[in-house]
Amino acid sequence: MTSIRPGKQRKAMFNAPLHQQRKVVAAHMDENLLLKYDKRSVPVIKGDTVKVMRGSFKGHEDKVVRINVKKRHLEIEGLTMSKADGNKIAKPVHPSNVMITKLNLTDKWRRKKLEGGLSEEVKKEIEKEAEEQIKEVEEEEKTRMLEEEEAAKGEIDEPEKTEEPIEEKKEEEKPKTEIKKKTTTKAKPKKEETKPKTEKKKPAAKKQTTTKKKTTPKKTTKKEGKNK
Repeated sequence: MTSIRPGKQRKAMFNAPLHQQRKVVAAHMDENLLLKYDKRSVPVIKGDTVKVMRGSFKGHEDKVVRINVKKRHLEIEGLTMSKADGNKIAKPVHPSNVMITKLNLTDKWRRKKLEGGLSEEVKKEIEKEAEEQIKEVEEEEKTRMLEEEEAAKGEIDEPEKTEEPIEEKKEEEKPKTEIKKKTTTKAKPKKEETKPKTEKKKPAAKKQTTTKKKTTPKKTTKKEGKNK
């Protein structure tokens, strides 16, 4: 950045692509490493051992667990903070408040950058240290895999133990239900004896409705009138 204005410098830093922001997440090295590699600062990666130089956790030294490039902070083992609800989370630390005491050399690309411009004796020392670190990482992975397998076996065995008492409880509960059924069947005839018998009333016969027929006067014919 060629500009002197702090506003333009900040804007360029926040709008920079990730591969440029990754270089900004760097920290100073210890004196021994500075003399060995002839470099003042190096970008921090996961696995580097780091010492906190400022803040409430000053003097704490442990490995880096995670790196957040966008927010430009580190997460170190053993550093936690409690939230208002009581839950604990990792405390973020800025790389400027940290000093590297031991480098993670398992990455071959990082080794090439560090070995540039160094003597052959120093390069051999770096390669030996890298081999030792790789062996340590492989052993840690093996132990982690074994622990996961043991935990998986334990989860499978647990339900088999819990099934036995459940079946016993079910067998004990069955006779109780049978006793209740017997008591209910005996109680029914008692209620029938106490109740008085009520005769069913016959339906009343329907009244026959008589319909009066209208009488119509007979018509006299002409012949009958003459005879009279």
